[in-house]
Amino acid sequence: MNPISYLFIRLGIGVSMFGHGLVRLPKLTAFSDKMVSDFGDSMLPELLVRPFSLAIPFVEFLLGVCLLLGYKSTWTAVAGATFMLCLMLGTAAIENWSAYPSQMIHLGFFVILLQFMAANTLSLDDYLSNKPTH
Repeated sequence: MNPISYLFIRLGIGVSMFGHGLVRLPKLTAFSDKMVSDFGDSMLPELLVRPFSLAIPFVEFLLGVCLLLGYKSTWTAVAGATFMLCLMLGTAAIENWSAYPSQMIHLGFFVILLQFMAANTLSLDDYLSNKPTH
């Protein structure tokens, strides 16, 4: 894969994750309360939903920052794919099938990042790995 193409894929998913986290962080309590309400009739207890919903914006924001910088790229792509699978389980638990396409697309982009990691040359990872040591 062309490094510039890879860069745009990484930046695209990075902007999405960063943006999701950024807009939710200032309204963290309201976001969490809405998620708890949405899961009220599901099999998942509030004891699990509340902490997960509070963590979501931080995870999205952190994944976004790492992707935008190209930092810890393999770890970030694995964490992002795993995060998407967790979100998809929650989406299934409340039968919110309209959210699935977006989550599948995000998952697909994380898999693309992993598949073509060798093209991740325009990144902080590449800069740090090629930096001369004294």
